[in-house]
Amino acid sequence: MNDAQQQLIVRDLTKEFSLAGESLPILNGVNLSLNRGGALAITGPSGSGKSTLLYIIGVLDQPTSGEIIQFGQNPFELKAKQQAEFRNQNIGFIFQDHHLMPQFSVLENVLIPTMVYQGTTSDAEERARHLLERVGLSDRLNHRPAQISGGERQRVAVCRALINNPRLLLADEPTGNLDRVNTESIGKLLLEINQEQNTILICVTHSRELAVLFPQHQRLRDGSLVTETA
Repeated sequence: MNDAQQQLIVRDLTKEFSLAGESLPILNGVNLSLNRGGALAITGPSGSGKSTLLYIIGVLDQPTSGEIIQFGQNPFELKAKQQAEFRNQNIGFIFQDHHLMPQFSVLENVLIPTMVYQGTTSDAEERARHLLERVGLSDRLNHRPAQISGGERQRVAVCRALINNPRLLLADEPTGNLDRVNTESIGKLLLEINQEQNTILICVTHSRELAVLFPQHQRLRDGSLVTETA
């Protein structure tokens, strides 16, 4: 595998929204580069564009201009169906609200992404069980989301994001609804898995406690990324 297939590269990314007939700039020339195994926390005030940036990197939103290369490919050159396949095969998402399906068990929730294209296999179920064991939920497989705690639900969401072996893991305020202890626990879990699975991990967060755990920390300021120092 060549170097390009190991990287995420964002070049001169901009995003503007139209509001009352006027252009509202959100992102202004964002640049970043991460290799497999890299982990970056992005902080910034509400409305600074953190989630917008994450959604564009995750191919859930279109940039106004600029370029994103993921593992040697520009996903925005793909057709809509191909983009959906690209996301499913390469990107895992973790959101502040875990978005678990209340009618499904913990195990079934983790397996949902495998059902989209190839259908759930015995290998996928084995991997789901392994991931849930890895995060300490092997005794919760048949529980419904309402029967487990907030921290446990977020760990289920982490496992769901990892079930298809993504090369890129994106977390949008993953600890926003958690207390300090669970925030630290989820942060350390994400970083451990980042190293074990050799993923690229990007986390946007308001939490200083979470951000300082990451080896790289940048702040979104005036639409651009600037490096934060300790």
